[in-house]
Amino acid sequence: MSMSFERTQTVAIIGGGPGGYEAALAAAQLGAQVTLVERAGVGGSAVITDVVPSKSLIATADAAVAIAGASDLGVQLFARGEEGRPLTPQVAINLAAVNKRLLSLARQQSDDMRASLVEAGVRIVSGHGRLEGPRAVIVSTDEGGTDFDRVEADTIVVSVGASPRELPSAKPDGRRILTWTQLYDMRQLPEHLIVVGSGVTGAEFAGAYMNLGAKVTLVSSRDRVLPGEDADAAAVLERVFKRGGMTVLSKCRAERVENTGDGVVVSLGDGRTLEGSHCLMAVGSIPNTAGIGLEEAGVQTTESGHIQVNRVARTSVPNIYAAGDCTTFVPLASVAAMQGRTAVFHAFGDVVIPLERRRITSNIFTAPEIATVGWQEKDIADGKVDGVVHKLPLAANARAKMMGIKDGFVKLIAREGSGSVIGGVIVGPRASELIYPIAIAVERRLTVDQVSRVFAVYPSLSGSITDAARAMHVVDHTVYGA
Repeated sequence: MSMSFERTQTVAIIGGGPGGYEAALAAAQLGAQVTLVERAGVGGSAVITDVVPSKSLIATADAAVAIAGASDLGVQLFARGEEGRPLTPQVAINLAAVNKRLLSLARQQSDDMRASLVEAGVRIVSGHGRLEGPRAVIVSTDEGGTDFDRVEADTIVVSVGASPRELPSAKPDGRRILTWTQLYDMRQLPEHLIVVGSGVTGAEFAGAYMNLGAKVTLVSSRDRVLPGEDADAAAVLERVFKRGGMTVLSKCRAERVENTGDGVVVSLGDGRTLEGSHCLMAVGSIPNTAGIGLEEAGVQTTESGHIQVNRVARTSVPNIYAAGDCTTFVPLASVAAMQGRTAVFHAFGDVVIPLERRRITSNIFTAPEIATVGWQEKDIADGKVDGVVHKLPLAANARAKMMGIKDGFVKLIAREGSGSVIGGVIVGPRASELIYPIAIAVERRLTVDQVSRVFAVYPSLSGSITDAARAMHVVDHTVYGA
């Protein structure tokens, strides 16, 4: 549906990641003249260096684990030696081939996204974009910055993303001390990977390289892995990590990391040192907002450099919007995409539902995966909401038994009294897929009784969701008597 204007509206977008991409498509759909400025490639870091390659690496690690664990299901792999004796083959990882595939997949995804934009009529300009006041974008289209393109626009969307945070005492060199964007140059599996940082990124890569067969040490400055996540989920993951042979060091701060030429030495705050072959620094990210003219245009940012946005992705300047990891909102690719669409719809006067943090679904791609939505158990403990929690171990599910799943659970959170579903956690294989019905229940304010009346396939992992909902049945005392 295109909307009619007295003249064609113009939209300029800086950054072609999920936020910029969706903003461009939405604006083109509404009949605008759209220019997208992108320096690295359509899809941004989410597609080219972060989400797509890292989750592809994790899929390879999952496949290695599935092969190794197949014997538990009665599937045995043997080869015959020279004398006809059976040999047990080992699972081997060709990391150079794996990384080549990951980057090729990322490039394909980027190309597909670019083709969609071109088909929609979006003009794509390669280069570095910066604001010139509130109504124009200047693009330097060459290395030296002597060729410029000026784009005037009624509406501007800034979606410049973020980059790995670097510590001066542990400067990444791309050889031994690495950020997560530099991992894909490794030709072979690291002998001993030390991961500094136990947040989502650190946990995902630590688990993946462990499952690929590397020795891994995870250094956490906090008292546990995934300090910001559901405590039960973090405990399951830490148990799985330790069972898999990972060394998890809690309440340890990495003060310094040195490349010794043939390895790394990590100095800890308590005076101890760790020696390994490589070190991955996963200590957060910083927004790419410096030097792009935000301050001059009047756009407010926080001390950390994040762009201040409201729930419709609007900045302090009425015609400038921002989306994704460069903003003060939740740093997820799905959120960036939703912000990009919301920004354009709002700018064009289309129907907009303001974004609500409590409705956002997120997933951590460890093995097992951890998916969450809505209010959490900690929120109830902190008195932020009155709720009831019910947790079911996946091991009790028939399909889980068939698949050999031992770890994980389904946790449902409902409002006290009404029984409406306000949150949930799933820990298990493909939790990212399983969380969707709970996300719908949260979004549409369904009660546990309404969820329990949905027919789940038997046997299925999703059956644990209806089982949990049935266990939380709200008895109507007006019918049964108080």
